Amino acid sequence: MNILVTGVAGFIGMHITKKLLDKEHIVIGIDNMNDYYDVNLKKARLDNIYKSSKNFLFLQIDICNKIELNSLFIKYNIDTVVNLAAQAGVRYSIENPQAYIDSNIQGFLNILEACKDNEISHLIYASSSSVYGLNSSSPLSEDSDTDHPVALYGATKKANELMAHSYSHLYKIPTTGLRFFTVYGPWGRPDMALFLFTKAILENKPISVFNSGKMIRYFTFIDDLVQAIYRVILKPAKPDKKFDFNAPNSSISSAPYKIFNIGNRQPRLLEDYISILEDQLNKKSIKNNLPFQNGDILSTASDTEQLYKWINFEPKTSIEVGINKFVNWYKEFYRLN
Repeated sequence: MNILVTGVAGFIGMHITKKLLDKEHIVIGIDNMNDYYDVNLKKARLDNIYKSSKNFLFLQIDICNKIELNSLFIKYNIDTVVNLAAQAGVRYSIENPQAYIDSNIQGFLNILEACKDNEISHLIYASSSSVYGLNSSSPLSEDSDTDHPVALYGATKKANELMAHSYSHLYKIPTTGLRFFTVYGPWGRPDMALFLFTKAILENKPISVFNSGKMIRYFTFIDDLVQAIYRVILKPAKPDKKFDFNAPNSSISSAPYKIFNIGNRQPRLLEDYISILEDQLNKKSIKNNLPFQNGDILSTASDTEQLYKWINFEPKTSIEVGINKFVNWYKEFYRLN
């Protein structure tokens, strides 16, 4: 397949692209290379991709540029789209909300329009566990309430799901939204907890620990996530014959539309995560305990039964194994060995 991966220089974008290339697909990758975090890390990810295969083309394009995006779809005969381009970060959405509207709403609309105009066979896009917001039920399933987001980031991801459904319904475009739960691993983003903690501990600087680390997360290792995404790519969404128009279920549809949670089923406290990292680094952290932060979620527990039924897969990598792989990558990348 000719597959377009947006946000290709990102953490997940790099990993799924390498998987696709290993499976001998042709990948056209785009990224706007913004400076939300270290651009040199993004460039290093691209270099890492180019080492994998010659079937890769990178173009610096912003999904907010509708003209360039449409031209790309036509020129390269795009068959399938994996949309990972988005303004990420829950806390940053409080500081700079406009960036989220531009990329996550306008940019996603441009993707949908291009898919419609070019008869794409399958659109896979990143949603987030942040859509669950104030919903404290556990575990969270795809049909759990998502009407109460606590930050604009989660609201834009919820909007993406609704926008995708409307295009699936109107134009019969198969769309699959993936609600990621706390993804981590080698080549991760510098603004994410594991990266921040590792850097600070090694530099003898304090780490900011909100709510004393008493927050539950289903940490999802990147290799598990990529395996799930790849299987989803190969199985486009179809209309669900069980959809009841008199009692609609938000996780299924009469349109070719699917939503799945992707998360490890092993709940862990953030304080456990930090303790394992300390063991891997053989060094104690200096903790700066802070109150629970506005926009955060106390617990995100994922029910992945629907994903298992659809692709016969569920993430299983323990955080002990995952953190070890991240620490080894970090030390090698920053030449700390």
